[in-house]
Amino acid sequence: MKKYFKKLLGERIYLSPRNSEDVEQFTEWLNDFETTDYLGRSSMLITLTGEKEFLESNSSPEATFAIVTLDKDMLIGTVSIENINHVDRSGTLGIFIGDKQYRDKGYGKEAINLILDYGFNYLNLNNIKLDVMGFNQRAIKCYEKCGFKKIGARRKCKYVNGKYYDSISMDILSEEFKESYIKNKNI
Repeated sequence: MKKYFKKLLGERIYLSPRNSEDVEQFTEWLNDFETTDYLGRSSMLITLTGEKEFLESNSSPEATFAIVTLDKDMLIGTVSIENINHVDRSGTLGIFIGDKQYRDKGYGKEAINLILDYGFNYLNLNNIKLDVMGFNQRAIKCYEKCGFKKIGARRKCKYVNGKYYDSISMDILSEEFKESYIKNKNI
């Protein structure tokens, strides 16, 4: 039985609707400090049952994807636009690359560009924002390469490993997003 579907096709990855069959992989990633410290979620205990419920309820079924490699059909992370408001035409980006061997290789940037293309050109959004841990310079640089701009910071509001950190807010407008990244567009 086919597990992943090429909804948004990129150069090295594709985005497939996320499903609850990947619960064990997500539970493993979300209990690893190397992943969760950067998400500000290390204080949370993620169980198989809790993660299965989360994946089944799917916080935003219109824009929640698994990141899958084209060459091996391997799940490496997730990307989504959550809290979509169709009146304001806004949403919030969420992403992580869970598989450590795929970090720092441009897969996150490719996934972000695919979902921004989808969000602006198919969901008709105008503003997509995100929040990132202030110490996560790797992610901030990636977001800036994708066109996000810093719009503010909430000071010392995230507590990780005995210290408080800033949360940086960034956003991008549809008029600032000019490229086309989805390879399987029909028109």
